[in-house]
Amino acid sequence: MTTPSALLQVMMNAARKAGRRLSRDFGEVSELQVSKKGPGDFVTNADLKSEEILIEELSKGRPGYGFLAEERGLIEGTDKTHRWIIDPLDGTTNFMHAIPHFAVNIALERDGAGVVAAVTYNPITNELFWAEKGKGAFINAEKRLRVSARRKLDESLIATGIPFAGKPGHGVFLKELHSLTQRVAGIRRFGSAALDLAYVAAGRYDGYWERDLKPWDIAAGWLLVLESGGQMTSADGEAFSLDNGTLLAANPDLHGPILERLKSAA
Repeated sequence: MTTPSALLQVMMNAARKAGRRLSRDFGEVSELQVSKKGPGDFVTNADLKSEEILIEELSKGRPGYGFLAEERGLIEGTDKTHRWIIDPLDGTTNFMHAIPHFAVNIALERDGAGVVAAVTYNPITNELFWAEKGKGAFINAEKRLRVSARRKLDESLIATGIPFAGKPGHGVFLKELHSLTQRVAGIRRFGSAALDLAYVAAGRYDGYWERDLKPWDIAAGWLLVLESGGQMTSADGEAFSLDNGTLLAANPDLHGPILERLKSAA
């Protein structure tokens, strides 16, 4: 059994506390589906409350660290060398429709070192994915994560995200989808970038690509993938950065072949 560091314990406790609140709220969502008003306002409040819990708990554990948060944006801290990057509810549309596939996402960024610790937690399945730079990636306390060992594109299962209403890139996505569906065993779109990356790290998906993502969607997953032996670049093959928001994550054997298919669609 692997023992998480004190830093990761702070992150895990915060994720679990926020997750408990989301689980309670999730229990109410299916009832709201039948109301004429709909669940939109309720879900917004659930999102905000989860973020409030994360900020409170993480600030208690590491006073002075700043935040980059989905709802509240940039919060300056007295410690300029550390910044939490948090998404209190990744997979909001799933949550809103009573689909139990969403996550709390926490990453710690250290000046000069990038993302050094990560937690992605689905409170419904009680799966907590975590990693610390240079120390590996794990799920809960008992299992080390490894990317898949598949080498053949036609045996691979790939995840992606589809641009929704109001987002750019529909044409590019359709070309990429057409290029890949002809060569792979299957493509999945489950609606949570955080869990897509965690699933690549766990070897459930062989690869995952998406464009136009935000740092809080992918900061934790970036470290999970790297620490589980995966490879991550932009979807165009450039060096990955949180500010780019375009990514391809895969096991090392399939990253190249998937990238070739994406480039052929350009």
